[in-house]
Amino acid sequence: MHNHSHGKHFHNHVHAHSHAKDTEVLAPDLSKLKRRASYVGACVNVLQTLIKITFGILGQSAALIADGVHSLSDLMSDALVITAVRLGSREADAKHPYGHRRFETIAGVILGGSLVVIGGGIGWSVFERMTEPESLPVPNELSLAITAVSILLNEWLYHYTKRIAKVTRSKLLLANAWHQRSDALSSIVVLIGIGAVMLGYPLADAVAAIIVALLVIKIGLNLMIEGVKELVDTALPEKLVSEIRHTIQNIDGVEGIHLLRTRYMGEDALIDAHIIVDPRISVSEGHLIGDIVRDELIQRFDDVIEVLVHVDTENDEALFERVKPPTRADVQKLLTQRLPHLLPYLDDFRIHYLNKQIEIELIISFNLSEQIALLHNTNVAIETIKHDVPQIKSIFLFFKK
Repeated sequence: MHNHSHGKHFHNHVHAHSHAKDTEVLAPDLSKLKRRASYVGACVNVLQTLIKITFGILGQSAALIADGVHSLSDLMSDALVITAVRLGSREADAKHPYGHRRFETIAGVILGGSLVVIGGGIGWSVFERMTEPESLPVPNELSLAITAVSILLNEWLYHYTKRIAKVTRSKLLLANAWHQRSDALSSIVVLIGIGAVMLGYPLADAVAAIIVALLVIKIGLNLMIEGVKELVDTALPEKLVSEIRHTIQNIDGVEGIHLLRTRYMGEDALIDAHIIVDPRISVSEGHLIGDIVRDELIQRFDDVIEVLVHVDTENDEALFERVKPPTRADVQKLLTQRLPHLLPYLDDFRIHYLNKQIEIELIISFNLSEQIALLHNTNVAIETIKHDVPQIKSIFLFFKK
């Protein structure tokens, strides 16, 4: 705990760098599950890419070729997941004290940009060919069968990846699962397009190819937007932030909360919170309340792995001007100069920083209570100090036996 005199309050920073949840005992197994799901998805998408593009060429289906490129984009997504799992699972170090989760985010933004370019290239190529309908190839029954098999494969892969994503709490795997589901949906569009061509609508296959290209662009944009949102430290969803705030407010000893800040780093959530406690409790009690807040949030919310708690004695959120108050050294000097006769009886003193002013509590020997003249001089000196130093609101005497 770092204790500082700051304005009119004390604060402590409570870090949760190594407060692992019980489930993290299984971290190596969860990481292994993530890698397995990624490798299975990659193998399936390699197979689909080769089959779709090969038979798209043989079957003269522009839509099936476009869908093969879409499967290639899924393969790129699998490569991203594999890389992210490896890099993101590395422990924090001196250069990366918050871990390595952002490698995953950066890769996601790059992947999203590449998908937008790929989708745009597919759409533009097919659109140019549509200007000469007589040059459009006519797909056959083989293209239809390949597309049907692709739909079944992608739907199975979606459910398999989603199941592991739930077990490992991996948002990245869940996003990849929906990416695979989108591939199944695009294959359905291709299936309809090929069928329509075979029924006598020559432009249907090209239109289906453009729809697939738009799906690829949409996925790419979504990846880029989500990645950028994380890189600029966008807050957690409003409902979740509200639950976090409610949890903190219900903890015994917390009198208020302000400046609650949240952000994601990969699949992990980080929280900064300023809590208000009774201004006259000890620093150690304030630290304990901060510990309780931190532990409760980490235990209750699965994604939360780190909490920084700042303990205040009052709400300082609206205060913009900071007037440096007397420090402990300043008060010690003041007491030495103004109350030298009290020093032999002074056991200790406490300072409370409240509402831009300070209160001083002097802990003195009980023997002084019997010396009326000395007490009178002390009271006169105290009134003079309060008059000369406006920042001092009160000075109290506490007698100690």
